[in-house]
Amino acid sequence: MNKAELIDALAAEAQMTKADSRKALDAFMNVVGEALTKDDKIALVGFGTFSTVFKEERIGRNPKDGSEIKIPAKKIVKFKAGADLAGKVK
Repeated sequence: MNKAELIDALAAEAQMTKADSRKALDAFMNVVGEALTKDDKIALVGFGTFSTVFKEERIGRNPKDGSEIKIPAKKIVKFKAGADLAGKVK
């Protein structure tokens, strides 16, 4: 499902216009992005938890020739599904 299909599904489920569901989805993505930038954790009970994790610099291998390369340190976004969401996927 892409963003346009998600907006259509949200509009149908919440009985709102597509324009309003687009605004709501954009606002959600902006708020989550800003919170994660500040290293906050977003916990949506039953759905899941968004958080950030810092990965240290490490040595990897170039798959083309097998030579060692340095992989820089970075922050990554992590999502852990909640019990309700995990149960629906089974």
